[in-house]
Amino acid sequence: MNISPIRNKDDYEAALKEVQSLMSAEWGTAEGDRLDVLAILVEAYETRHFPLEFADPVEAIKFCMDQKGLTPKDLVPMIGALSRVDDVLNGVRPLTLAMIRRLHQGLGIPVESLIQPCRSKTAIAV
Repeated sequence: MNISPIRNKDDYEAALKEVQSLMSAEWGTAEGDRLDVLAILVEAYETRHFPLEFADPVEAIKFCMDQKGLTPKDLVPMIGALSRVDDVLNGVRPLTLAMIRRLHQGLGIPVESLIQPCRSKTAIAV
């Protein structure tokens, strides 16, 4: 198995092409082992060169609401009064630590998304 590190875009594209050709390889075979190693190398390269940006907290909440069929009223136990929910969803009020914890526990939104600065509007700390 002659595999080399992925150091640049050309190496990356060649590795992706080879991974694609090995996708039907069976586990435990030489081709399957090659696929496993290449996938690890590709993932490491992508993590280093294409870091994922976390979603805007308000957009993450709205997406979750849409997916679960929730209304702003459903967020009252996690955020507070309906007026506060509206302020958060409109980017007027930032999330507090307690809100972040409750939203994470109640809706399963990653904490990493909820702690990001709101990009949709400038939230004023109150």
